Amino acid sequence: MTLIKIAPSIVSADLAHLADEVRRCEEAGADYLHIDVMDGQFVPAITIGWPIVDAIRRTTSLVLDIHLMVVEPEKQIARFIDAGGDIINVHVEAATHPHRIVQEVLSRGKKAGICLNPGTPVTALDALLPEIDQVMVMSVNPGASGQSFIEASLPKVAHFRRAIDENGYRAAIELDGGVTVANASGCAAAGADVLVAASAIFNSRATVSDNIAGLREAVAGIRA
Repeated sequence: MTLIKIAPSIVSADLAHLADEVRRCEEAGADYLHIDVMDGQFVPAITIGWPIVDAIRRTTSLVLDIHLMVVEPEKQIARFIDAGGDIINVHVEAATHPHRIVQEVLSRGKKAGICLNPGTPVTALDALLPEIDQVMVMSVNPGASGQSFIEASLPKVAHFRRAIDENGYRAAIELDGGVTVANASGCAAAGADVLVAASAIFNSRATVSDNIAGLREAVAGIRA
């Protein structure tokens, strides 16, 4: 049975109590901790840098899934690896030499991911898909939490699912943006392996534990 992984994104967490939020994610059985790094250039917002990743690493054994929404990501990846990142994801739109970045990440013993914005065609990853550990399909435009899910992302997920399965590639498919209990089953059915959720997990309506449990229930039995 395929187990769909849940990756809470701390962009919507209470950063004043980040260690507590991380602990809640661990106790709720999260698989990854998704960390959005925004530089105010590739996307409008500015979030956190590698020192915060280093601090998070010292509080948890969860897989740290680093999402670099930055220009010139090749200048940043070493710092985030050294800070404790386990999966380093860069945007194909931001990288001049994405294959070189993938090689460097792999040479450091970490997993390499490539992200694809909603407006970027799937063909942009044709040459990279055999080499990477994760393809991240953005289901919102990057840069802000709480956006509405872009349904056109699902055919992209299905495209990569077919390509990976037919060719025996190792890449997992991560879907990031607007994921909720209402659409999680459709995301999993399209072929996603990892669901990133921010405001659907960190909110005032329910606890982190209850929200993660709700997502688990929504995808239970999908692609069994």
